Amino acid sequence: MRLAELLKSTKVLGAINDKDICIEGIAYHSKKVQESFLFVCIRGYKVDGHKYLPQSVAQGAVAAIVEEFNEELDIPQYRVENSRAALAELGAAFYSNPSRRMKMIGVTATNGKTTTTYMINSMLENHGLKTGLIGTVTIKIDDSSIPSELTTPESLDLQYYLSKMTERGVTHTTMEVSSSALELQRVRGVEYDIVTFNNISRDHIDNHGSFEKYFAAKSSLITGAGENSYAVLNLDDKYSAALIDQTKARAITFGVNSAEGHLHCKSLDLSTGRGRFTVEILKAFTVGDRTYKPCEFTIELSVPGLHSVYNSMAAITVALLCGVEIETIQQTLKSFAGVERRFEFIFEDDIKIIDDHFANPGNINVTLQTLEYMDFKKLHLVYAIRGERGTTVNRENSEVIVNWADKLGIKEIIATKSISHVTAKDRVTAEELQVFLEVMGKAEIKVHLYDELTDAIAHSLAIAQAGDLILLAGCQGMDYGAEIALRQLHQKMLEYPKEKLFFPLKNRVAGITEEMMADLSS
Repeated sequence: MRLAELLKSTKVLGAINDKDICIEGIAYHSKKVQESFLFVCIRGYKVDGHKYLPQSVAQGAVAAIVEEFNEELDIPQYRVENSRAALAELGAAFYSNPSRRMKMIGVTATNGKTTTTYMINSMLENHGLKTGLIGTVTIKIDDSSIPSELTTPESLDLQYYLSKMTERGVTHTTMEVSSSALELQRVRGVEYDIVTFNNISRDHIDNHGSFEKYFAAKSSLITGAGENSYAVLNLDDKYSAALIDQTKARAITFGVNSAEGHLHCKSLDLSTGRGRFTVEILKAFTVGDRTYKPCEFTIELSVPGLHSVYNSMAAITVALLCGVEIETIQQTLKSFAGVERRFEFIFEDDIKIIDDHFANPGNINVTLQTLEYMDFKKLHLVYAIRGERGTTVNRENSEVIVNWADKLGIKEIIATKSISHVTAKDRVTAEELQVFLEVMGKAEIKVHLYDELTDAIAHSLAIAQAGDLILLAGCQGMDYGAEIALRQLHQKMLEYPKEKLFFPLKNRVAGITEEMMADLSS
């Protein structure tokens, strides 16, 4: 591609050594530069790409996008105000704006992005469409998948994946859109047909500086949507509901508690943990040449949790906007297996064991609220304290647990630092541990603290009685909890069919050892 043509996609403030040359590719990492590449100097939190410009030239870069010139280098350099924004615009142009050639669905929320995108993707696939999926767990391009490194890839990588999807004939792509991706311009240049905002709670505050900035970043997916798109909003979340008049997109609303929107969830039954309910279309809405008139249809979820009900309501609304038949929606959700570590039942026999990504106040609140609906004798909470997330999130997580303690009969907590099962970037600091212990101490909740995850889980299995429920709760520190629990159960119950016991681990992506993978494949 000619450089002069490529540069039309972004605002250039100045240039040195300007000349029109042919560009064979773009890179923002010096080690990925090849001959005749354009190198974009990104200022990161820890690394400044400008320092690697000489190295990128040695690798074959023939031009650079910069925020400040390096006059010692004799290559064309183009100064921009924000190189991250420029990277996104240049990437979209280089790959011929692939998002314009597909129906793009963007999903944001503090909790439930992954499950919601998987639900949507499953319904679209069962409708007979070729689909793409981008998110925390995987990047799916039609029938092939690769593991994800970020919830939302860097802008250049994102445009590359979208271009590959168009080459494979993908017509509908569903993607998680994180607040960091929005703030760091990763999705700039992506044109969405449908955007959703399901919920927000206090998470990632240390990354954004304040809740207000976090909300501003996350809500920009909705406020920046175009007039030809649809915004799916949750009336039960006041922040989501507040965006109805803040977007050019046509708002389609739903609620579980609220019956003021287009769709309402009524007659909700969560007694088994798995939701059964009726969807009411209360207000007619039109998509293309199709009009949905007021009607009702029943939904039976195979995945548990109140949060799954909210995720499914968002997914159902998106599916209707994509023309998926109601019968297909019903059948898909009845068989949908869910996403690992999202209120996942890993054992259901004399005791029940649930594995949950217990990440932040909103997630914790809806998880514990679901338990209030369920039938069990005693709850044993095994909690992996969040490491390297700061004292604010850890204090608020602890306070939510305390708020539910009386309702759920929590008088003791089995807590762990998961020292051997986390990397350095997820280690629990002394300050984070102190905050957790302080909140529990004030609430007079006894803490059984273990350095190791294996010991914490062994404690829960040793005291659990028939009819009890064990909740393996936590993020990175609990990733390996399911495998550890099932291995320990295997030692206690050698007569239990091994294939049945370890079945929940069969399709795991995270939190599974090579030894277990070998066992499952043998």
